[in-house]
Amino acid sequence: MSSSAPQHPRPAGGRHRLWSVDEHLADVLAAVRPLEPIELQLLDAQGCVLVEDVTVPVALPPFDNSSMDGYAVRTADVQGASEEFPAVLAVIGDVAAGSGELPTVGPGQAARIMTGAPLPPGAEAVVPVEWTDGGTGGGAASGMTPASAAPQGAAGEVRVHRAAEARAHVRSRGSDVQAGDLALAAGTVLGPPQIALLAAIGRGTVRVRPRPRVVVLSTGSELVQPGEALTAGTIYDSNSFALAAAARDAGAIAYRVGAVADDADTLRSTIEDQLIRADLLVTTGGVSVGAYDVVKEALTAAGSGDGDEPAGGGVDFRKLAMQPGKPQGFGTVGPDHTPLLALPGNPVSSYVSFELFVRPAIRTLMGLPESEVSRPGVRAVLKADEPLRSPAARRQFLRGKYDAEAGTVTPVGGSGSHLIAALAHADSLMVVPEDVTSVEPGAELEVILLG
Repeated sequence: MSSSAPQHPRPAGGRHRLWSVDEHLADVLAAVRPLEPIELQLLDAQGCVLVEDVTVPVALPPFDNSSMDGYAVRTADVQGASEEFPAVLAVIGDVAAGSGELPTVGPGQAARIMTGAPLPPGAEAVVPVEWTDGGTGGGAASGMTPASAAPQGAAGEVRVHRAAEARAHVRSRGSDVQAGDLALAAGTVLGPPQIALLAAIGRGTVRVRPRPRVVVLSTGSELVQPGEALTAGTIYDSNSFALAAAARDAGAIAYRVGAVADDADTLRSTIEDQLIRADLLVTTGGVSVGAYDVVKEALTAAGSGDGDEPAGGGVDFRKLAMQPGKPQGFGTVGPDHTPLLALPGNPVSSYVSFELFVRPAIRTLMGLPESEVSRPGVRAVLKADEPLRSPAARRQFLRGKYDAEAGTVTPVGGSGSHLIAALAHADSLMVVPEDVTSVEPGAELEVILLG
């Protein structure tokens, strides 16, 4: 199901120039196309984007039915009824949900009726059982005796203590939707309520764009899986968990691969093995200028050799005018030109890079409209004790806590790209533009909402 990457112009200079955030994002989105539609069973389609308008084949509800447990009556028979002077009606039978043959309610008669059961012929309203004696001959009833325990309840007499207007407690045929109505429009993301509606109108399958399959790989010989013991010089692999969770949050099916050691051949082999289940590959770590930056070594060699213009697939490694997340890689790999984004290894850098570039790619593969591809942004007033500092000619993304009611945003933690604890308490990213080096408290700035 991988989308082929079309040829598209890249700004001149390749990896030897400084790319803007917007240029890099445009380059990524130009290389991904929405996945081809498929027909899926309803539960398998959850989280997918509908590719066709769905109309209602039958009215909902398909027949007049009761919204209460009680008695189906003619309004004339209960007119003026009260506790002192109840209307006494003959009970002619039960009408349960799913009933086929229905009794006809004539003058002076009533039928016990259950919630969801069809309104029988002759009846004009439903009197809740609490407005009656329940056929016991006593005071107000609190409920009905189960039919299995007292089948005689479907006969005898019932005393009704209150009058009922016509159509009282009756759900009319088509009161939810009418046959021919638009149930769901193409482009709708199918959540539980939408799945419920499709089932209610009798659709067993639906045509959707599938959720993208995203494979996440961490690289680094120093990485240890959570739950294992740390040894000297090792750290726990958090990036692959963070990015796999972020991919799921974006709407993808995520596959997390255990950390790959700093060996180019091993990484290339691992990527080749994962291509069979990937619509998008995401690596983290190994994209800078160090001697052990294995992703750059492995994937630059897989392309044209110079890292500027991959021939028939390959990955560009470039520097972006942003902080954190300056080193980035992007291109395609494998026979199907599967898109690959290579993110930095520092936890905050990788997460910010995911939000800015990978999430939009996933949402584009899903077929969502452009307005829903990236996280929403708002303007907010900086609430801080001191100015925010930012390097010149870099777009900086700082962690923040947004207060929607007050319209303010407060910094969380410092600017270090390793400060993952602060990231866990942030719900937004504060954006400092390239031409701004200081933001004073009380100034307004752009905020990307992460929740």
